[in-house]
Amino acid sequence: MLKTELLHPEILQALGEAGHGAQVLIADGNYPLLTRSSAGAHRVHLNLAPGLVTVTDVLGVLIGAIPIEAAHVMGPDTDEEPGIFADFRRMLPETPLQRLGRFAFYDMARSPDLALAISTGEQRIYANILLTIGVVMPE
Repeated sequence: MLKTELLHPEILQALGEAGHGAQVLIADGNYPLLTRSSAGAHRVHLNLAPGLVTVTDVLGVLIGAIPIEAAHVMGPDTDEEPGIFADFRRMLPETPLQRLGRFAFYDMARSPDLALAISTGEQRIYANILLTIGVVMPE
């Protein structure tokens, strides 16, 4: 048994194989993970039921497991901001959110840099976030 908060074996494997510059997608329940994520990425399905598990649940655990260099979010084509963006900002206070339109976000998630794609049961719309893994500096 591990003593870390992150215990999921497939996620641990994918993160262990990833490095600086690799990306992690945490997708809401509407996201077409099969067709809009890199074919080479590890795909993990945590969408047990509507509302279980949420994007913010997964993000909270990943924050403790990897350094985060950048965060891209999917936004609507209007100026309206999805409510979940406030949660992302609260959870990632040092990382500005870089907003992309739906299809630009899909294109980025299909990049060979995507190491891990996680599907959740998140019901909020536009609750997709693409994290870029940063560097662990030597002590």
